[in-house]
Amino acid sequence: MSELWKKCSICKNEITLQGKYYECSVSTCNGKRTGLVFCSVPCFDVHVPGARHRDAAALECFAPSTSPVQDTNTDNTGGQRRIITANVQKPVQAKKGETSRDILIVVSKLKKYVQDSAGMNTSQSVADVLSDRVRQLCDKAVEEATLDGRKTLMDRDFK
Repeated sequence: MSELWKKCSICKNEITLQGKYYECSVSTCNGKRTGLVFCSVPCFDVHVPGARHRDAAALECFAPSTSPVQDTNTDNTGGQRRIITANVQKPVQAKKGETSRDILIVVSKLKKYVQDSAGMNTSQSVADVLSDRVRQLCDKAVEEATLDGRKTLMDRDFK
């Protein structure tokens, strides 16, 4: 018997581990906060008028092979992880009262740039990935400045 992964957001039918499901191509519907999943295209079609999307598509996906409790390295993208770089950096320790997970870029300007340059929409999760990448670049630049005996980060520290 297959294990339950999630339930369809419309009809509440079960979506099993490794089972096929559909998600909305609009980023506000498939983000971590909403996490809408559909067992079939007709269920997706029921969702579209209520969400008032101008242009949406049903994306075919597959559920992860293990439950999130068993595999903590998976997310709602079908058990796949997005890896930005091969060398994993030790995360910077946040100072007391601060969080190291803040968004470091202006999301509205990023979305406008992508729309103007490529005519594409931008998912909200891109801001998290780019912020992580900026943190990695800054960590390397801080190491370069420290090696030079400086306490000021300069453009030449970014390789």
